Amino acid sequence: MDFTPTEEQAAARGLAARIFADLATHERLRAAGTGSDAELWKALCAAGLPGSVEETGLLGLVLLLEEQGRVTAQVPFAATCVYGILAVARHGTDEQRARLLPGLRDGTTVATGAFPATGAVASHRGRLSGTVDWVPWLRDATHVLVPDAVHGLWLVRTEDAAGIDPVELTAPWSAARLVLDETPGERLGGSGGADGSGSGDIGGAGSAAVYAEVLAAARTAFAGLQAGVCAGSLARAVEYTAVREQFGRPLATRQAVQLRAAEAHMDTEAIRVTAYEAAWRRDGGLDARTAALTAAWWASEAGKRVVHAGQHLHGGMGADLDHPVHRHFLWGRQLDAHLGCGTEVLAELGDLLAEGDLS
Repeated sequence: MDFTPTEEQAAARGLAARIFADLATHERLRAAGTGSDAELWKALCAAGLPGSVEETGLLGLVLLLEEQGRVTAQVPFAATCVYGILAVARHGTDEQRARLLPGLRDGTTVATGAFPATGAVASHRGRLSGTVDWVPWLRDATHVLVPDAVHGLWLVRTEDAAGIDPVELTAPWSAARLVLDETPGERLGGSGGADGSGSGDIGGAGSAAVYAEVLAAARTAFAGLQAGVCAGSLARAVEYTAVREQFGRPLATRQAVQLRAAEAHMDTEAIRVTAYEAAWRRDGGLDARTAALTAAWWASEAGKRVVHAGQHLHGGMGADLDHPVHRHFLWGRQLDAHLGCGTEVLAELGDLLAEGDLS
């Protein structure tokens, strides 16, 4: 395995870091409240960063999401790339790619996903019914990728949904409740839809495999986002403890503080390297399901520890809800539960291992 970024991946990451540093400031994030930053999203798309993941792959996306997570930038980057660009590019028909990818690249089309499947959505002849309690960045989205009860994947235009009811999460992810009532959709990859072509109820092994691949990619991407969130939290804690003095000495000189920071650093590196491995396997055409679950477990369990440590190392300042480190805490806790908490993904990983899939 070689996780060294290619020249293209490194260039994209450097550009993303500059844009996030310039625009995802504490003042702008505070002004955005719980919504997304439309100006920042426009700048990222104008720079071609969402479209770059078609060339740089899932590993390239993980690198970009690390930079987003460092500053907790409020844009639908992860969702549009993993549920839109990567999903359509790999699993869409030629016609779907030609129609959807240009808008996803330039930001005029914003995608999200109702993942993981809950079994609440049923499809019949290309029309979907059911309710998903919350979908991240749904308030920003023009399209949502919805798995049905047999894990067929459907692209639904949000303007066709029966209801998009705003909900607030732990993190400010512009989420909403999705209500579908005989809502038309098009099947990712074709073979059925609301136009009457095909049955629109095709399931089976093929659909389940596509669902599993998209879910694994999403878990990997959000683990990369968590690596950035944790790195940002730790960087703030290191900066604070280096200048905050107690009894005439910087807090950073105390062994207990050093040990807590060192443990958080090791946890952050574990999240990062497992996300890199899962992305590398996916980009190489290898089965990445177990690697993605491993990355998701580290992102959940270790991510919680790191953002709690970051807040704790700030002492009383960590209790200030307006302090920048508190945003990292909120994002870390949200990512802990998103796409399956640690115990859930560990159980799923155990099932895969029990089936003899050791990839």
